[in-house]
Amino acid sequence: MSILISLALLMYLAYRGISVLVLAPLLAMLAVILGGDTRLLAMYTQVFMTGLGGFLVKYFPLFLLGAIFGRLMSDSGAADTIARAIVARIGAQHAIIALVLSCGLLTYGGVSVFVVAFAAYPVGVGLFREAGIPKRLIPGALVLGSATFTMTALPGTPSIQNAIPMPYFGTDPFAAPGLGVIAALIMFAGGAWWLTHRARVARAAGEGYGTHPTDIVMPHIAGANNGPSKSPSLVTALVPVLLVIGLNLVFTRWVIPQMDTSYLAEKTFGGVTVNDVRGVWSLIAAIFIAIVVTIAMYWSRWRDLRQSINEGTMGSLLPIFNTASEVGYGSVIAALAAFAVIRDAVMSISPGNPLLSEALAVNIMAGITGSSSGGLSIALNMLGKSYLELATTAGVSPQLLHRVAAIASGGLDSLPHNGAIITLLAICHLTHRESYLDIFVVSVVVPLLALIALLALGTTFGAF
Repeated sequence: MSILISLALLMYLAYRGISVLVLAPLLAMLAVILGGDTRLLAMYTQVFMTGLGGFLVKYFPLFLLGAIFGRLMSDSGAADTIARAIVARIGAQHAIIALVLSCGLLTYGGVSVFVVAFAAYPVGVGLFREAGIPKRLIPGALVLGSATFTMTALPGTPSIQNAIPMPYFGTDPFAAPGLGVIAALIMFAGGAWWLTHRARVARAAGEGYGTHPTDIVMPHIAGANNGPSKSPSLVTALVPVLLVIGLNLVFTRWVIPQMDTSYLAEKTFGGVTVNDVRGVWSLIAAIFIAIVVTIAMYWSRWRDLRQSINEGTMGSLLPIFNTASEVGYGSVIAALAAFAVIRDAVMSISPGNPLLSEALAVNIMAGITGSSSGGLSIALNMLGKSYLELATTAGVSPQLLHRVAAIASGGLDSLPHNGAIITLLAICHLTHRESYLDIFVVSVVVPLLALIALLALGTTFGAF
């Protein structure tokens, strides 16, 4: 009961807009108190902060580099160029698909979800207004393109959700590529069908874009204050994106495996193997090189490069500390005696098929925290080792464990209290009442259907 009360308050208060940085430690301690545990300060300093710190140690470089890269892509005008080029080639009559693909290419190329939302929103406004599509469908299109198939399913995606399972299962970002592509196609096709269906229904009912006084004509991001005054060409804009994708593969499959990494077995380096760090190293190297290339490509045109880097750096702090705080919260919950009942119940579900148990555990924790990365980290911190042992016994590939965990994290995470959704709706000047149904379908219902298909294929055919 103590855990349920704490979780209910976390979801409700986060939905009401209170920062997770405040809520997570307070409600973790509330669960400790309600559970009759008197070790309050020890739970905070030794469990909550250790869980928070452990996440920062593992993943801060990815958040930092990803945020800087995204800011540079935005301030250079490259993100805007890519979005508008896709729109021009597909046509305004396919406004929804054009917006989804624009967001998808940017996020698959390493631009963060938040940066994509800011960059693509004004493009969506112009497209949807011209096509007579209700503005309330824009958030659904933005979420489908940036926070579904490119976030969890496509092989090699540089998202944090694809990175978190790697050290637990000794995998790389390209784990189970065939299954990932199939799941991605289901997400894209299902989400696109739903949004276009909703647009057709609205058109038949005589509903157009609507009147929205809060809409403002946003200046071209690159020329607004900080970036070059002229948009780059499409070829130039695509170079950094393709570098992230290509170098990630090269470092993962060829460069790092050829390196002498025997020193990792030493205590100084944590006594790990190259498989424990290969995936993260590949992403760090790929994004860092892409940043350097992006800076060099626009060297003569930056108005204030220091400001772009500083703003990207600061932009990484809130997302990672929010997620790390949720991981700390989960660490405290996992340390409570009452949690053993929940853990045993989840582990007892289909003991012969660890994939189903893993999918449920990750989804439950992602739903509780309202965070895909937070829920994924909590679930694997608690149960990752157990799932790997069960999978080894059952002959299940670690690659399949990786892909199931990543895709499962993108299901129930998108409940109304999800911080990214709240931020996205604020960017679009829309409310949950206006747009959440479409967000729910494209980022909860359709990804869960893709997960079910993945479980069925993976159980039948294994990883491929």
